[in-house]
Amino acid sequence: MPLPFASRLDNVETSAIRELFKLLGKPGIISFAGGFPDSAMFDVEGLREASQKALSEEPGGALQYGATEGYEPLRAQLAAFERSKGVADIEPQQLIVTTGSQQALDLIGKTMVGPGDKVIVEGPTFLATIQCFRLYGADIQSAPIDAQGVQVDRLEQMIVEHRPKFVYLIPTFGNPSGALLSLERRRRILELAVKHQVLVVEDDPYGDLYFGEAPPPSMLALSSEVPGSREWIAHCGSMSKVLSPGLRVGWLVAQPELLAKATMCKQFSDAHTSTFAQATAAQYLKSGRMPATLANVRRKYAERSHAMAQALRRELGDAIEFTEPQGGLFFWARLTGAGGKVRDAGEFASRAIEQGVAFVPGAPFFAKDADPATLRLSFATADVEKIREGVARLGRAL
Repeated sequence: MPLPFASRLDNVETSAIRELFKLLGKPGIISFAGGFPDSAMFDVEGLREASQKALSEEPGGALQYGATEGYEPLRAQLAAFERSKGVADIEPQQLIVTTGSQQALDLIGKTMVGPGDKVIVEGPTFLATIQCFRLYGADIQSAPIDAQGVQVDRLEQMIVEHRPKFVYLIPTFGNPSGALLSLERRRRILELAVKHQVLVVEDDPYGDLYFGEAPPPSMLALSSEVPGSREWIAHCGSMSKVLSPGLRVGWLVAQPELLAKATMCKQFSDAHTSTFAQATAAQYLKSGRMPATLANVRRKYAERSHAMAQALRRELGDAIEFTEPQGGLFFWARLTGAGGKVRDAGEFASRAIEQGVAFVPGAPFFAKDADPATLRLSFATADVEKIREGVARLGRAL
């Protein structure tokens, strides 16, 4: 007899990316599928020293239960980290520590979304966000994007039409799009938030991974320039892509009422994020090693991104179109079908696996109106030699 599962599970399914990983056990396969940072770039020595200091300087704080809002020394370090990126006047009490930024998104879903509530996301957007918000009953609408991020005129039309609970954006090197929201559009979105009294959720796990010039300031930072906008921004940050995903350290900056509701819901979920992980992260940020760590990953990811762009142009030619990313971990591409080549990314993915290379078809990243010709390629975990070989295999799969 089947178990009587909650009806809310009817609207979600397992991650297409996680399912794809089941196919990656084939020997010699080159994967462009995951969204992971390269573990070879982790500052193991720095984290070892940070964990030892956490245990030697305040073992009680590192090993005991802690406050749901987060370990105070880490909250102070995260506030300073945000100030270093232009966020004016942020104090530790204006953020809570979460178990990765994905928990911050889950807490927003729990506190803001009821069955049938409208939520606007980018099309395409982070797959786990679609799943998370749908779990709470959201009716998700997709706003179109281009290389400069979400198209603001269309976004405003959708806000007026749907009156959403919130708008969810990844403005800086989005997953999967790699798009970078322009400075002008960031300001306009803040103005829209005030004008229409709508919450904008800014997810920013990739903003520190830029390859040349620094990207425009976060919308959280820019909110000081747009009167009234700070209360309409919820900002999600993460250490996962720049330090270590294993720490599971993220944070949420939001207005006090939302933080209070999120903290209450977090109490029900996990009581608090691992105090040992928080104390380790706090010691690491305090050590001053983060700038050098960021410089290293930016340099190496830039090299890999450029190598992938060159290889795609050489091996796939006009059968694929893309905009080379300025940061982050991903290429977002579209098959053109030129020269009679395959145009469906799902079919292409199957052929690619046979050739010993994997990527993620783009369709699951759309909440609505999926484009079957799209695909996501990650360059993060393959070195330049593997990128060239992997893209050559993609060329043979066409």
